[in-house]
Amino acid sequence: MPQLFLNEESCRSVCEPLRAERAMTEFARTAAAVQRADPTGTTLVTEAKLNELYIAQGHPIGKWISNPKNQAAWVLLLKLRTKSPFKAGLPDGVDGYDVEYRHGGLLVDGLGAAHMTGGLGISLPVDAHWDATTLTLERERLVDEDESEEGSGTEADLVDVRHVSTVPHVDDHLRWIKTSLDTAATTGAQLWEKRDRICPSLQFLPEVENHLRKLAPASVAVVRRRLTELEEAVTGWDPDARPRPQWRGDVRGEFESRKHLCRFTDLDGEQRLFYLHTDYPPKPGRIHFRLVPEDRTVRVAYVGRKLGA
Repeated sequence: MPQLFLNEESCRSVCEPLRAERAMTEFARTAAAVQRADPTGTTLVTEAKLNELYIAQGHPIGKWISNPKNQAAWVLLLKLRTKSPFKAGLPDGVDGYDVEYRHGGLLVDGLGAAHMTGGLGISLPVDAHWDATTLTLERERLVDEDESEEGSGTEADLVDVRHVSTVPHVDDHLRWIKTSLDTAATTGAQLWEKRDRICPSLQFLPEVENHLRKLAPASVAVVRRRLTELEEAVTGWDPDARPRPQWRGDVRGEFESRKHLCRFTDLDGEQRLFYLHTDYPPKPGRIHFRLVPEDRTVRVAYVGRKLGA
């Protein structure tokens, strides 16, 4: 169920009228190509209402809409269950106020929302700068006192977001779109039942089944995303080359003073530390796990409210 988030920065280029019109037509064709891959689940999310957009500086979308040859493309865009503002496309419990995303130093809220939801960024192809199927963003997020040994403050890192701006770009994401359809889940029970499709490389302690089945509906989408991020990290991990995977999301260890809370009975009956964790909303939801280098994976021990909270 791909959500397409418009990269609002791509609407601020300077160009001549003919190029702006061609870019808008290609944008509509690109959105249509995604919709063909998922006819019922594709949604276009923009910050302003669709009919209030600018294609480029000085080129409101109204000029393009008024051209009779663009009517079919306009009707298709309207059928994409369009939403605005960007917050309307975020899962329950995620508001985005604690994080900023930049590209080339410029704020890109739409691309950031695409990353937070595991969706697709989509740009108007006015500038060749947006001719890419993946974009790297600079992310800066606020951290609470219990998330950083240095206390409350900010943390910065680089993240990649899936992206399209032309029809050929969509081909690179077709496999991902199909997988998203096959692994869609609306309840925690479905997450557990589809775990071999969502995250086939991950291992789970038996208690996790109960944790997932009790998961609040508002948390399902993000927990699925977190499990997918762990899956992506371990499938590309070579324990002989580096001691830990290249994490796709926010993964950190527990403080020494709290590690005693992170002991769980492992599959072999031994007590072990599962101190690595990642968050999910509504706070303070956490997934605790440990590395299993011999199997090139991680083993999940707990999904639920922050331990000890």
